[in-house]
Amino acid sequence: MLEIQRDPAGVPGLKDDMEIHQIRAFLAVAEELHFGRAADRLGMAQPPLSRTIRQLERELGADLFRRTTRSVTLSPAGQALVEPAREVLASCDTARESIKLATHGEIGHVRFGFAGASSHKLVARIAEVSRRRRPGISLRLESSTFAHEALAGLIDSTLDLALVRWQAPPPRITGRPVMIERPVVVVYADHRFAGRSSIDITELAEEELILLPTNPTSSMRELIQHWAFRAGFTPNVIQEAPDSWMVMALVSTGLGIAITYDSVAGSMNDANLVTVPLEVEHDPIRVYLAHREDDDNPALHEVIRAAETALPTIE
Repeated sequence: MLEIQRDPAGVPGLKDDMEIHQIRAFLAVAEELHFGRAADRLGMAQPPLSRTIRQLERELGADLFRRTTRSVTLSPAGQALVEPAREVLASCDTARESIKLATHGEIGHVRFGFAGASSHKLVARIAEVSRRRRPGISLRLESSTFAHEALAGLIDSTLDLALVRWQAPPPRITGRPVMIERPVVVVYADHRFAGRSSIDITELAEEELILLPTNPTSSMRELIQHWAFRAGFTPNVIQEAPDSWMVMALVSTGLGIAITYDSVAGSMNDANLVTVPLEVEHDPIRVYLAHREDDDNPALHEVIRAAETALPTIE
């Protein structure tokens, strides 16, 4: 049932429920001004059409047509109903088309979470290919400082897609690796490590470090602590910063040095920062494009297909 507020030319202040088939019947007669031709247009017999119009008129409390043995014309109430009725049918057609497009993944919304600076280029590639393939799909980009926040968004369904790091996926979450990251040391230009081709983890035992906080945990902070403990020392953290941009800004001043991912360092444009590979034994650090296993959103699956072109799987 569709609810229509009738034009003041109809019955003032009266709000009625009108069914779609009644509206179609009314418009057919209003445009043909002939019950026989209107019935043919609707693919029905004339008597049921006449009954439909009579029922509509009773419900509205007004005659919509003036009938004689020779002609049918619109009454003032009928004239007032024509444009609103056309708008209702147009809205219904739009709704049906929107549903059809959404069902086929041609339109829709996908909430895409990612963790800070390291993911920007990956997100941009996915967004570009997705837009080119399915311009009707809107990506709602949500940047999280830490990967665990994006994972939490997938788990509680506030996100549909995310770029994350994990040792093992949480229950009901799946994904594929799209980037392998490597640990690097970032120092200021005058630091004694600035000209080195690599730095061993043991050489950082006495260095003053600027790192992301331990709570909420960042995957890199956890790895740094693990590597340092295994090498026999506790990281000398002199300053924590809330995000990678702030870490790099502090390193640029000469306050200390940082350990991060090469993807993070590569996203920074600061001539006072020097990046040196870190020599440490570690498992491959993979970034996954992740989503819920049971998510049946057609728009999401179109974006996932676009991502297969934008970011091939990396083993």
